[in-house]
Amino acid sequence: MKYIALLLISVSLLSCRKRLDSFLFNGSKLESYQLDNYTGEVSLELNGQFAVPDSMINRVHFPVNIDGKTVQIQGIYVGDTNHINQDTVILYCHGNKDHMDFYWCREKLYANIGGLGRYGVLMFDYPGFGLSEGTATENNMYASTSSAISWLKNRGLTNDRFVMFGFSLGSAPVCEVAGHASDYPLQPAKIILEAPFASAEIMIQDAALLSMPGSFLVDLKIDNATEIKKVNVPLLWIHGMADSFLSMSSHGQLVYDNKPGAKECVLVPGGEHETTPFVMGYQAYIDRLAAFIQS
Repeated sequence: MKYIALLLISVSLLSCRKRLDSFLFNGSKLESYQLDNYTGEVSLELNGQFAVPDSMINRVHFPVNIDGKTVQIQGIYVGDTNHINQDTVILYCHGNKDHMDFYWCREKLYANIGGLGRYGVLMFDYPGFGLSEGTATENNMYASTSSAISWLKNRGLTNDRFVMFGFSLGSAPVCEVAGHASDYPLQPAKIILEAPFASAEIMIQDAALLSMPGSFLVDLKIDNATEIKKVNVPLLWIHGMADSFLSMSSHGQLVYDNKPGAKECVLVPGGEHETTPFVMGYQAYIDRLAAFIQS
């Protein structure tokens, strides 16, 4: 009976393969971006703090080629687009949920690093998220990240003023770009990873009842723990110690340990996957980010 049960579970898991892939790209579509007027679930509750004036909010879009077809990726740049050739810019790669409205509170927070307007911040929706066209896949996520970088480079951004910040799923494009400098338009001077995952394989192993290769369950090849070995720019790793979605010990710690060269870490007791900035204290959180960027 034990082996029959295992067989039935295995068949059930195989049938859920596409569903698990979809879970890792858990985007949702929108008819329009609402930003401060959005009434759905959000990543953080800022309660009126760290406001950004409308004059600093720029809706942008850039093309990406997917399966031989050009589609448009939607982004939001907070800052003065005419000063990208002078400013330090943070490219924020968000997590696996919903769309930019869900993460808008985080972009506002990052726009206040070092004081409002000190850094430009670009966030964008991956293909299939929000109003971005195309299908959500690992390769399409990387392609859209490359297009976002091209948009910045075309406006004068250079490597020395380029910072990449990846949260959760967003750690994958950051590690990909930083680890394959020659394949992308710019190379970041520094990277920040908050709650990164080590690999799709480990993520599935953490969640699965059966010991079997993660590739049995998902098609994703993401392996940040390996890619980070190729990264030579400074890293700041932030992780909530109570993260029950991507545990600090099996995910973030492995990525951090594998990173050669300059690196720093901030481990936050009681911080869950989404709540670490709140638990740490918003001002303390962005002050720590500022110290890393400015060092």
